[in-house]
Amino acid sequence: MLKPTRLLSSLHKREEGVTGLETAIIMIAFVIVASVFAFVVLSTGLFSADRGKETVFAGLEKARGSLEVRGAVTVADVNSDGAITNAGADTIVFSLANSVSGAPVSVDPAGTTNTTIINYLDAQGRVADVTYTVVKTLGDADDLLEVGELFQITIVEPAGSTLVINENFTIEVVPPSGGTSLISRTMPQAIDLIMDLH
Repeated sequence: MLKPTRLLSSLHKREEGVTGLETAIIMIAFVIVASVFAFVVLSTGLFSADRGKETVFAGLEKARGSLEVRGAVTVADVNSDGAITNAGADTIVFSLANSVSGAPVSVDPAGTTNTTIINYLDAQGRVADVTYTVVKTLGDADDLLEVGELFQITIVEPAGSTLVINENFTIEVVPPSGGTSLISRTMPQAIDLIMDLH
């Protein structure tokens, strides 16, 4: 019986264990690694949420700065020559309004910065930044097109362009911060003094 007892006591003496200090160091290392990982995960989530918020607000601002056509596009053959030309001071007239709950948009023909630009396209080519006039049908005296207001835009047919029967043309309305509105119409089978193009 002595032999097994001696054997057990000798095994017990040779047993080497981890001390409390080493255990504490290992636990602290695990806690530090876990906290760094948690910080990285949280920072990435917060950064992604912030970028998503910026994207949503940018989209809302673009939508709120958009303009829309209200009513028909009217083309007038002022000199009754059977074609819409610059020589006869023939005009294209349409009305603009703000999109629903839109932000004020500058529609100032004399403005050079932060104002609406109108471009014209037809079979002969593209004319950028055409001259236009504004009649404030509904609204106050300023050049800002606000919710509830209606501006009538008149464009004289650009020089070098001629609209004849069945010809397509497009007017681009480019506000300073919103989306571009495209007004595409086709001339009718016969040119009248005044044509209402739907």
